[in-house]
Amino acid sequence: MSTSPRPQLDGLTAARGIAAWFVVLFHIRSGMPWLPADVLQVIHKGYLAVDFFFILSGFVIWLSASGEFTARGLAATPAFLRRRLARIYPLYAVMLTLTVGFALLLEATGRSTAGYPWAELPLHVLMLQNWGFTPDLSWNHPAWSISTEFAAYLLFPLLVLLFKPLARAPRWVIWGAIACLIAALAAGMLAMGYTNLGGHIVRSGLARCIAEFSIGCLLCALWQQGVDRRSRIMAVLAVLAGSLGWASGFTNELVAFPLVTAALIYLIADHSQRGGRIARPLVYLGEISYATYLSHFMLFIWFKIAFVDNAANIPPHRVALFMLLTLAASVILYHGVEKPGRRLAGRRQA
Repeated sequence: MSTSPRPQLDGLTAARGIAAWFVVLFHIRSGMPWLPADVLQVIHKGYLAVDFFFILSGFVIWLSASGEFTARGLAATPAFLRRRLARIYPLYAVMLTLTVGFALLLEATGRSTAGYPWAELPLHVLMLQNWGFTPDLSWNHPAWSISTEFAAYLLFPLLVLLFKPLARAPRWVIWGAIACLIAALAAGMLAMGYTNLGGHIVRSGLARCIAEFSIGCLLCALWQQGVDRRSRIMAVLAVLAGSLGWASGFTNELVAFPLVTAALIYLIADHSQRGGRIARPLVYLGEISYATYLSHFMLFIWFKIAFVDNAANIPPHRVALFMLLTLAASVILYHGVEKPGRRLAGRRQA
């Protein structure tokens, strides 16, 4: 295993935490009609935070693991997958177990379990539910992206083999490859009949993840070549051009959002590497963001049962209470499930 030190990119960790809370707001938006229309319009695009996660995941995985595959080849695969499963599966399994318990309670009280199809449960246990085997999202809905991330992890050794020659190419070649991946993603979504990245997740989610994860891998390879003044200017221009093009309707989010996200991640990583400081609470939000992401959906269902009379209009103080409970649950799950899982994997590798 490569032992070379990796930079501590706190800016990216903080950005992941902010993105996780955009997903939370997206899932509870229907209960907040009292928010200004412009704010709701922004929250309605909260599903794009998942696309941010996919690109960021490719960046971080390339940064942490590509060197090992370069040194050891495909022999590095078992240890890599063991580490990734230790990172995602303990919390995933806990949330799925809690969801199964809830479904059993529904059955025991004679209530509908339509959103919890027992025949599909084995797919969820194996994290295969969003590989094209099911017609709709079910059980713990946000876990669909963990299913597709698992597929990306399985493909990562091949992506290293494919992208390593590109990683040594001139910067403009890597930018061109990233542009081609963005174009391929947009073309694929349009071919399926979708004009936004959130279209029919069970049909498009796997391809969406693989394409954006690959973009993140190449982006990290580009960043590892070093960031000079010209590269920073180009990244800033990409953010401005993508944002203005999207806002004006010149291009849609299929192209604009991956472009803007890739450029922002590039700039944030550069800022962190150059010693840019990020407030510790924001970094901590990023550290617990996986727990926030994976727990909030079922927590909101349980919260509405216990505390909400009208799910279409939840008072602001109740929304604030839910968000505090989600934050508390994230802290508990992070320290009680995620970190012990990683330590266990570390002991097994020793």
